[in-house]
Amino acid sequence: MTPERPDGAGASLTPLAPQPDAVVPSSEKAPRRPGPSRPQLYAALDLGTNSCRMLIARPQGGHFEVVDSFSKAVELGTGLKSSGLLSHRPMQRTLQALRICRTKLEQHGVHRMRLVATEACRRARNSADFVRRAHRETGLKLDIITAEEEARLAVVSCASLVAPDTEQLLVIDIGGGSTELVWIDLSRVAPERRGNAIMSMHRGPFMRAPADGYPHVVDWISVPLGVATLKDYFREVDDDAARFALMSWYFEEQLEAFTPYRDATAHEKFQIIGTSGTITTVAASYLRLKRYDRNKVDGLVMNSTQVDQVIREYLALGPIGRRQDPRIGRDRHTQIMSGAAILTALMRVWPTDRMSVADRGLREGLLFAQMSRDGVLDLTS
Repeated sequence: MTPERPDGAGASLTPLAPQPDAVVPSSEKAPRRPGPSRPQLYAALDLGTNSCRMLIARPQGGHFEVVDSFSKAVELGTGLKSSGLLSHRPMQRTLQALRICRTKLEQHGVHRMRLVATEACRRARNSADFVRRAHRETGLKLDIITAEEEARLAVVSCASLVAPDTEQLLVIDIGGGSTELVWIDLSRVAPERRGNAIMSMHRGPFMRAPADGYPHVVDWISVPLGVATLKDYFREVDDDAARFALMSWYFEEQLEAFTPYRDATAHEKFQIIGTSGTITTVAASYLRLKRYDRNKVDGLVMNSTQVDQVIREYLALGPIGRRQDPRIGRDRHTQIMSGAAILTALMRVWPTDRMSVADRGLREGLLFAQMSRDGVLDLTS
């Protein structure tokens, strides 16, 4: 599989095109609309290779307040590597999760929503059939987005975590079936404006050339390896440590086409922002949390030594120990090492004393893009 890149070296990402709202069939009774005293609710659903996740939120100043959420491990990509198709049982699990999402949307009276599918549906030959079936059986219309759009929305969601002194920014989003990386040059943006400048990227295309006051996308790449797909490549390797090493080096090989990979310049004002279940799990393990606490994890800054310390602990535990470790959880223990292998490769390529952990991603980016397009967010607040 070849990583995806835009046409032309250093090309910018294209803007998010307006999408029609996903709606339930008009033949059914429409839920009651929210009263005028409260802002309209918005929803964002992310159907990935592993999970189906949804957020329902209302705008609140320059941010939004989460009203309800849903997350279910559906493993839609199971068997995709060998067959090229979405399989019957994963599709059944996914449809059941989508029915739950529809119920929540109806209960809250949500009318503005964006429901998207990512890498598994991008790759599967029968994804169009599945999308039609999902619409027919659940009333929800899924939009299969490109890797390019997925990368851009991940960047937008992380804007508030950009440090004022950051001049070179790498945003990484480790998914189930792919990993997106976007390198942004912020050196021409005033420090106090860097966060808002990134948030404003939803308004139009990223700058194709450096310009004062604007962030410049140096390059981006979508590597078709995530926690599920990378694990599948090395499932025949029995030795735990050897499998981890092979996964990490194999992932690094896929970065060769990424322009910053060949950049030998030392960037002192460089920041990595990482968004994924792998990275938030590593952060929670580092904090020794007995129960996951988003408020403690989101925005946490870790250095490469601390990340490496946690991953070494995972390796020392072995498969059985990881399955029993409450910090990892039974839903993630089989894929934590493939995600850790990706993270290790990235920290090895770009050594830095600062990685900001983001408990946010595609869903937050989808919500922000919708609310910004409707003009219901106050970006000055």
